[in-house]
Amino acid sequence: MTAVGPAPRTECRKRPVILLVEDEMIIAFDLCDRLEDCGFEVDGPYPSVARAMAALGALRPEAAILDVQLTDGDVMPLADRLAEMKIPIIFHSGHAKPEFLRQRYPEAAVCSKPCSAGTLEDSLRSMLVHNG
Repeated sequence: MTAVGPAPRTECRKRPVILLVEDEMIIAFDLCDRLEDCGFEVDGPYPSVARAMAALGALRPEAAILDVQLTDGDVMPLADRLAEMKIPIIFHSGHAKPEFLRQRYPEAAVCSKPCSAGTLEDSLRSMLVHNG
């Protein structure tokens, strides 16, 4: 019979928090699942600018994924606030004009809907390393 000792200590790593702003709930919950499977913690989904702005009062995410057209209008006021806070942004939209977004937010990534989980994960990891 062998003695059983304490389990080896493992270091807890904080999972990067991603702010998810998406008003189409099927897409939002699919993104939540995919992001969590990739090792991220998801804050959201938030269907509106107002709700996402309120969340920023208690949270500082490592990055944000934003749909452009939300229940209460376009996401630009939130994107402006995130840019001021130096939080990396990925726009995930089927209706946005990528050239406009890239001009207004040159540090942001633009992933047109639909895009693969791998594309979003690669963009997030690249931004997190760059801003690390």
